[in-house]
Parts: sequence; C-alpha cells; structure tokens
Amino acid sequence: MSRYFKLIVLTAVLAFAAQSASFAQINKYKCMIQMSNYMGDGAYVVISLIDSKGAYEKTLYVLGSDKKWYNSLKEWNKFYKAKPANISAITGASVTGGDRSVNVIEIEASKIDAGYKLRFESAVEDKKYNVSDVEVPLTTEGLGAKTDGTGYIRYVRFSAN
Repeated sequence: MSRYFKLIVLTAVLAFAAQSASFAQINKYKCMIQMSNYMGDGAYVVISLIDSKGAYEKTLYVLGSDKKWYNSLKEWNKFYKAKPANISAITGASVTGGDRSVNVIEIEASKIDAGYKLRFESAVEDKKYNVSDVEVPLTTEGLGAKTDGTGYIRYVRFSAN
C-alpha cells in the first residue's frame, strides 16, 4: 500500500511540475524591421535570443525560408547546426531593400530585464554578412525604443501585440 501511495504522490508531483513549466508566461511583440535602400536580392535575417554571456539561446524568427541560404548567416548557422530546431513555424519571407516587415515574436517574460539581448543578423547573396546588424537589449526600455541597424536593416521597432 505504501508503495502505491508513493507512486501516486510522485505522479501528482511530476504532473504539477510539467503543468507549471508549460505555463511560463510568454509575451508577444510586433517586430517591425525597416530595411535600408540597398540594391540586390532579398536579405535573410535571423532574430536570436542571446544570453548574458553572448551565447545563442534560441532562434526567435527567421526571414527567409530557403534553407540552402542559411549558411550565409555564419554565426547563427553554427548554432543552428549544433542544436537543430524546428523553425518552420517561425519562418517568413526574405525582405528586399527599402521594404518593411512586421512579424510577431514570442519572448518569455522571465528573459526581459534579465541580461539578455536580441540579435538581428543579416545576409544578402554575394554581399557582406552582418553578424550584429542590430542588437537590442532585452529590457523594458530596449523594447520601447527604435534601434538603428548597421547593415541592411535601417531600424527595428517593437510594440506590444
């Protein structure tokens, strides 16, 4: 009898822990990317969550669906190959010079004001690769400000979804 009671208690604890983990608060933000007026093909852009030590933690969005070009985003591609993830649900079309793209990205609330940042990498076929085209501190202030890019991205702006 005691053995069954322990098994029931253990099952209940595990079920509660699994349910608590699934209720991690996720915030959704509209992320508007305004591209510079460059000449050339559509840019591939990856938005990544970067931890306080500068390491990739998660891919939040990919603009560009053709996987054959992912190797042009060199640093992110190393992370993606080392920790492959199903990114099909967070992948959209590439964006060309002067275009604007608005996408919804999901960020765990626990990551905000906790030392993280968002990195926007960009690459265009046969042109320069920008490992940190834009970096936005993942703070309340950072998400409320317009952040200028240094490559193919003119600026990035967030708003609550």
